[in-house]
Amino acid sequence: MDYLGKHISGQYDADLAHIRKEVMTMGGLVEKQFSDAISTVLVHDVDLAESVIANDKKVNQLEVEIDEACVKIIAKRQPTASDLRLIMSIIKVISELERIGDSARAICQIVKQDFTEEQQSLLRSLDSMGNNVVRMLKEVLDAFTRMDMDMALKIYQEEKRIGQNYEMLIRQMMTFMMEDPRSIPNILIALNCARAIMRVSSRCQNISELIFYFVKGQDYRHVGDDVIDTLLEERNKKS
Repeated sequence: MDYLGKHISGQYDADLAHIRKEVMTMGGLVEKQFSDAISTVLVHDVDLAESVIANDKKVNQLEVEIDEACVKIIAKRQPTASDLRLIMSIIKVISELERIGDSARAICQIVKQDFTEEQQSLLRSLDSMGNNVVRMLKEVLDAFTRMDMDMALKIYQEEKRIGQNYEMLIRQMMTFMMEDPRSIPNILIALNCARAIMRVSSRCQNISELIFYFVKGQDYRHVGDDVIDTLLEERNKKS
């Protein structure tokens, strides 16, 4: 779907195209940041962790630049209807992306510590969950680029499965702590990483809701599963 459309003013189209390009740039950078962060968890690559931490400044700067560009286009063009929804969605998406970048940085700050083999083993247990969320992030960014409602619904549902994996990991680690109190420092490190990964999953779900908002013209935050189920039923009837 070409959600930019065409306007009488060529400059207006150019401004929107520039903002869209910058969002894609920021999304690509954040996707790499998070993917690299998960890699550092698995292989304890301190140099890569340092690189992710340093590049977080680029993520923050892109958020500021895109936000300023959006404010300018609102002031100059006074967009209405779908154009305004698009710009408001972008402003909120870049905020979610910046926070995903923060989660990637937090993971890398944890990974920089010196680990025992037991700690490294616990961190590697996050492999499946981490890679699933990396894929989720990639898919939601692709969906936002195309404003793909079907893909957004799929990703929205995926967050529940990630949440179930997270809860299972928590139960396992709590069991370890009760069986061996000496393991508590090790497990707390793994839990902090797991929480950071889970937060990224929730950010991806938030981006899905912004796609719903743009396509449907309705705010779907905090609406409950029954409303989302209605969207799923509508999609299934069309397919």
